[in-house]
Amino acid sequence: MSTHAKRERLLLADLLEAAGPDALTLCDGWKTRDLAAHVVVRERRPDAAAGILIGPLRGRLEQVQAEYASKPYDELIQLIRTGPPRMSPYAIKQVDEGANTVEFYVHAEDVRRAQPDWTPRELDPVFADALWSRLEKAARMLCRKVPVGLVLRRPNGQTTVARRGTPVVTVTGEPGELTMFAFGRQDAARVDVEGDKDAVERLHGTKQLGI
Repeated sequence: MSTHAKRERLLLADLLEAAGPDALTLCDGWKTRDLAAHVVVRERRPDAAAGILIGPLRGRLEQVQAEYASKPYDELIQLIRTGPPRMSPYAIKQVDEGANTVEFYVHAEDVRRAQPDWTPRELDPVFADALWSRLEKAARMLCRKVPVGLVLRRPNGQTTVARRGTPVVTVTGEPGELTMFAFGRQDAARVDVEGDKDAVERLHGTKQLGI
């Protein structure tokens, strides 16, 4: 496994373990047990995980995920920590890095930021750049349902157009915060939002694509 994905995987496992099976998360309706089951199913049950993206298969996904959620919590944590089976595509370094770096970062923050005493996590510059690079590539897909123009901006001035249109709202923050914002965690993202008042309200009323 690659550096970023492996580190975020282990951090997520540690956070889930420390929180216990019944802690709140930022994922609507999910406690930590449900989130752990989601991560395991996504990585180990491709037959069911297809339901994450394909609506008609959603029922099968929910059934399998519920089965995994009923397993001992410690077992789920260990499955996350040890990583995918050898024959899984996620066991390939490049796939792991590409598919899991942001996935595990966001879900680790889903656990951290659901706690009332959470504080911002300082990311090293290399990891921050990696998140920004992925956000630049995914922003238009993630924010395609936004009803206004949307620009994402780093404090260093780097920008990406997430949604073309007018009026324009500009959201400024560190890459990790912008990632959380773009993945539908607006209320938990430490960002500055600038634009027409009505446009800002319309933006906050939109649920972007999540994971």
